[in-house]
Amino acid sequence: MSATLFDLMDSESTKTLMEVISTITTEMSRISHMPLARRVYAVNAIRTALREHSPFKSEPVDCVLWIDSDNVQANDYNPNTVAPPEMKLLERSVLADGYTQPVVAWVLDGGDYYEVVDGFHRHRVGRECKAVRERINGYLPVAVISKERADRGDRIAATIRHNRARGKHRVEAMSDIVVELKRRNWSDEKIGRELGMDTDEVLRLTQITGIVEMFANAEFSQAWEIGTVDESDLLQEAEETLE
Repeated sequence: MSATLFDLMDSESTKTLMEVISTITTEMSRISHMPLARRVYAVNAIRTALREHSPFKSEPVDCVLWIDSDNVQANDYNPNTVAPPEMKLLERSVLADGYTQPVVAWVLDGGDYYEVVDGFHRHRVGRECKAVRERINGYLPVAVISKERADRGDRIAATIRHNRARGKHRVEAMSDIVVELKRRNWSDEKIGRELGMDTDEVLRLTQITGIVEMFANAEFSQAWEIGTVDESDLLQEAEETLE
């Protein structure tokens, strides 16, 4: 049988730990009588402070914050789609089981607004389903990605990595994303590594948009039309050919 935490601590350390926990618990009980907005602010502040002392603070899920859903916006590049039946099932899941996964987001400039990296459809349920919105008081559970991953290219890659194992990607949207990353000077190798693709897939997706762009402004000659041919015209053309 493995040793517990208290088996590894001396009695004095155990006493100190229990006193700290007791003090924190007592002080936190004062929050329960505050207005909703203040309680949410306090809970988020306490979680953020605890994270600074957590051995897992480098993991976004270690600090899930409750953010006003009006301050959480969708991104403009997500190629993942969910069919209506699956969307209804997700809504039912959140209604029955609650939010078991947070929305993953990054902080926009200014710090008051967030953009979704993963969990677009969970974000939609929280905003659009009246019963869910009322239950969670108009807030969404949000895990914030590292500030070091805030470049648009990094955010796009994070969204694709989250999505690859589930849902469906529209080929055209994926192609647009690959082309955008190439325009940001990402090599095929980096795109493949960050998005979980092999070289052939990167090439195919590049070509899809490339071919469309190649012919986007092209002018084409009119198609042949089948009409009535005069026999005398055919004879004249044959004679001219033989001369």
